Amino acid sequence: MRLFVALALPDAVAQSLMLVQGGVPGARWQTRDQLHLTLRFIGEVDGRDTAMLDEALSSITAPAFELQLHGVGQFGNKQPHALWAGLRPSEALEHLQRKVDTAIRRVGQPQDSHKFTPHVTLARLRNPPMPKIVEWLTYNALYTSAAFRVDAFHLYSSHLSHDGSRYGQEQSYELGDDDGKVAD
Repeated sequence: MRLFVALALPDAVAQSLMLVQGGVPGARWQTRDQLHLTLRFIGEVDGRDTAMLDEALSSITAPAFELQLHGVGQFGNKQPHALWAGLRPSEALEHLQRKVDTAIRRVGQPQDSHKFTPHVTLARLRNPPMPKIVEWLTYNALYTSAAFRVDAFHLYSSHLSHDGSRYGQEQSYELGDDDGKVAD
């Protein structure tokens, strides 16, 4: 199984993201089911490793918190390959991501080779016209979602198909309230 850990987005936030999708020829825009915020990519694992990962992730305790998407960007500089929405800085998000990463490495998974850059991928690109990318980035630069509460994180599986990746939520892990208790 190909796995990753991510935060789900509320429908209202996902709908606001879908409103900024468009205007870049050749972009493969993410569907509602593909919109999420990856905390840690894991990769291919077998059943035994999946059980160990589930146990390690289940042991994480962290408070629930608020997030807000803000701004847009691209990965790839001169050869852009993805468009994304960013986030307002969040110590709570960084804290949760470090705990997730530590738990995954503790069960023997390799360290992630990428620095954690909180974002929601909006489109995959292949040879896009640079003027259209610049236009899209400029037009959507001030994008801001409503603030939303994060009270759980999830283990997802990824299945590649000719239509792009399909994600399945394999497990959910609740976060606590400010007192450290599990949120209702």
